[in-house]
Amino acid sequence: MKFRCERDTLSEALGTAGRAVVATRAGRPSAMEGLRMSVSGNDLEVVGTDFDMTIRVVAEVSGTADGVCVAPARLLTDAVRAVDPGAVDVDLSDDEIKVSRGRTNYSFRTFPADDFPRLTEVDSEPLTCPAAELSEALAQVVRAASSDDARPVLTGVLMAAEGEGLRLVATDGYRLARRDLPNAKVLAAGQQVLVPSKSLAELSRLLGSGSGDVTIRLGEHDATFEVGTTKVTTRLLVGQFPNYANLIPNNPPNRLIVGREPLLDALRRVKILVRDLTAHVKLTPRADGLELTVVNQELGRVHEDVEAKYEGTEMSIGFNPGYLMEGVEAVAGDEVVIETTDAVKAATVHGTDSPEFLYLLMPTRV
Repeated sequence: MKFRCERDTLSEALGTAGRAVVATRAGRPSAMEGLRMSVSGNDLEVVGTDFDMTIRVVAEVSGTADGVCVAPARLLTDAVRAVDPGAVDVDLSDDEIKVSRGRTNYSFRTFPADDFPRLTEVDSEPLTCPAAELSEALAQVVRAASSDDARPVLTGVLMAAEGEGLRLVATDGYRLARRDLPNAKVLAAGQQVLVPSKSLAELSRLLGSGSGDVTIRLGEHDATFEVGTTKVTTRLLVGQFPNYANLIPNNPPNRLIVGREPLLDALRRVKILVRDLTAHVKLTPRADGLELTVVNQELGRVHEDVEAKYEGTEMSIGFNPGYLMEGVEAVAGDEVVIETTDAVKAATVHGTDSPEFLYLLMPTRV
């Protein structure tokens, strides 16, 4: 295997595929810590996997000799990033891969190609979804998924058919995010799958601001998302997602409307006194404003007033400030609506003109 490629192009391909590679462990290195690189003509395919998620990237190179190798992911990626800009030469000789640029020459031992996991492609009808819409939806929903592997179902994002479109839902037991894509028909009526949030976070990263379409293939146990020349394949989670519909309150009686940016700025300021997970920010709405208060018995207290409109009963309610900020950040538009039933029941956060997105947040004890 021998090829030449621009440093930035190669670095991006290695870095993208490398995000699926398992972290280095103590002991003898294995092929699971490597990237499978194959050259055919002027196409370079780079593959990284941790068994649960696989990322494949195809980059254009100037190929001299076809071939396959499994190279150490971190070393190779760091080496390519470190060399000067310009064309990089990569050459596989026996069990070593050589990277050269100018006066810099690296040589790394490779792993046996047969030791790399044998991966299968998801063979199903391709469906498409607008990249911009999916990118925005993932940014809103993935944040609410749990990172605790003790409850694996909650580490996933539910993708379910909803009318003629798609619904995404995630929850960690303390908050929930739901986003509808009315025109994204990628599932059959009644169909739903549970996709690991880690894989969707990588997909969101690939989509960026989004353009064109995302190609989706759903298998019995796996799903593949294709963006340009990059594919993310992930194993689907197995388990029963919580019956979230029963958690969403019907027409809460208290309604607060506040500017999104002023509220976020106020939360950032009062959050300075929050030092542990048990602390909360207390919201006290009035007809013409909202007071935010944080009390830290050891450090002090802070309160701030924000202009707002409120209709409802007199009350105070506490929230985890980080969770509240993430919900407000996810709202599209200039204004945020926070609806409550009382100080102990779940509150909803959404935009004034964006019914497609809903964020549900459990209060803390004031």
